[in-house]
Amino acid sequence: MQTSHHPMLNVAIKAARAAGALINRASLDLEALRINTKSPNDFVTEVDHAAEGVIIETLLGAYPDHGILAEESGRTHGAKHSEYVWIIDPLDGTTNFIHGLPMYCVSIALTHRGVVQQAVVYDPTRNDLFYASKGRGAFLNDRRLRVSKRTRMSDALIGTGFPFRRGDNFKRYVKMFEEVMQHCAGLRRPGAAALDLCYVAAGYYDAFFETGLQPWDVAAGSLIITEAGGLIGNFTGEADYLHQREVVAGNPKIYAQLVTILSPYTRVIKDEEPAAAAAPMAATEAATEAAAPVAKKRAPVRIKRDEGGDAPL
Repeated sequence: MQTSHHPMLNVAIKAARAAGALINRASLDLEALRINTKSPNDFVTEVDHAAEGVIIETLLGAYPDHGILAEESGRTHGAKHSEYVWIIDPLDGTTNFIHGLPMYCVSIALTHRGVVQQAVVYDPTRNDLFYASKGRGAFLNDRRLRVSKRTRMSDALIGTGFPFRRGDNFKRYVKMFEEVMQHCAGLRRPGAAALDLCYVAAGYYDAFFETGLQPWDVAAGSLIITEAGGLIGNFTGEADYLHQREVVAGNPKIYAQLVTILSPYTRVIKDEEPAAAAAPMAATEAATEAAAPVAKKRAPVRIKRDEGGDAPL
């Protein structure tokens, strides 16, 4: 059990719980909810905006000189050039929320010079608080988290997120899905990437992958995963995933095997090329070797939209 939290983590927890309380109240009367469509299949509600508002108010109340990158309001709040930037998703899993499916969360991360230092993911439906401070481990409530110990892909349970926006490359995803499905014990798609990443950290999943994610989907979960002993990176196993719109995370053994499978589908390869077919053996081996050393930084994941907005789940 972590006896004392970093002061900045405490503020993030306070903000996440305040947003979660607001979300829980709204969930009692979904019929009254005003829902707008940012793009086809990409929804935002008044709850997203209200939760984001209370988070930003709490964070800037404590740290007025910090910057803010939030899903709904972008960089309009906070200091524009601070070395400290809070990355916020006030309601990850909006589509689940508006349907009454209790799989959604609040995600808050603090970066310093681009490196995630503090992370909170709060599931208000279960009162589950996932959190981490860099170098101090990852926790669920008061329990220390460790990634799973499974080593064989055939035994692995893997999380993912489906593409849902117009313009997403559905055909490429179906090929990826088919290939991963044939190698693992099962695939799951609950619909909130930030929670999915925490489930990797907790060992519920052995790995996770998704495309089309935004920084606010991944930032908090990435630190929670690495502090739990996992790895996170892009499809070629490199640590540059926060702005790559593709992410792979997992325990070290399953992560390396998943990178081998997914590397042919990285955005580096043009969509028109049937890269799915067969990646050259050399590239596959290189990805496996690169997996462990290169991607040992931070991590994360969920489903979001292409133009830089939020995505439901």
